Amino acid sequence: MRTAAVGIRCPDCAGGSAPLTPKASSRRLNLLPAAGGAPLTVAIIVICVLVTIVELAQGLGINGGGNSRLAVDLGLFGPFVADGQWYRIITAAFVHAGIIHLLFNMIVLWWLGGALERYAGTTRMGLIFLTSIAWGSAGALLLDPMALTVGASGGIYGLMAALLVLERQQGIALLGSGLGIFLLLNLALTFVIPGISIGGHLGGIAGGLLAALVLSGFGRGHMAYGRMAPVIIGGMAVIVAAGFALAVFWA
Repeated sequence: MRTAAVGIRCPDCAGGSAPLTPKASSRRLNLLPAAGGAPLTVAIIVICVLVTIVELAQGLGINGGGNSRLAVDLGLFGPFVADGQWYRIITAAFVHAGIIHLLFNMIVLWWLGGALERYAGTTRMGLIFLTSIAWGSAGALLLDPMALTVGASGGIYGLMAALLVLERQQGIALLGSGLGIFLLLNLALTFVIPGISIGGHLGGIAGGLLAALVLSGFGRGHMAYGRMAPVIIGGMAVIVAAGFALAVFWA
């Protein structure tokens, strides 16, 4: 504290710097696990777990192997999407190829989705996840339309990208936190481990970055604090529709 003409003040106020808004000064992005405040994240996890239970009952192996009927009906597959089954662009994200696949995705979703939802709100987190799923499906179909692709990885990579935008807006460098390193390590594994959808992961990142750009007022404001004005809502509708259109085109 410092002594000023009007009494004792904090160093920033005594130095004449502009005060932060109450909302911005009282909220900081926290990536530590915490319970509560993330109903959409919990709902997505519950749906994925229930779907996997049905898959296991239909013959899916615990460690993968063997496609369940549900995976065939809801998974992403180019010819079926081209035939008009556009719902697969979204439903594929809730289907997984075994317990290990499910556990890894849900742990990361609980960590990243919960942090983003608690910080930026349920609506923004949901829009980012939806956009990332659509663009992840588009990327998967661009690189391998004949593969049956399942999993929430595209949406999760989009959440990582959006969280990096938030950290950058708080003055944290790309590699200044564990999140940036975590993203780079996972990208490296994407290109090394066989059977992973490279297009799905890269497309999810593109969707997350686009959603973060729109939600931050097209780069003019803060992603978590801006008002959901009609232009923001319209922009989100455009990039979600673009993800669907590209997925159908590349199917």
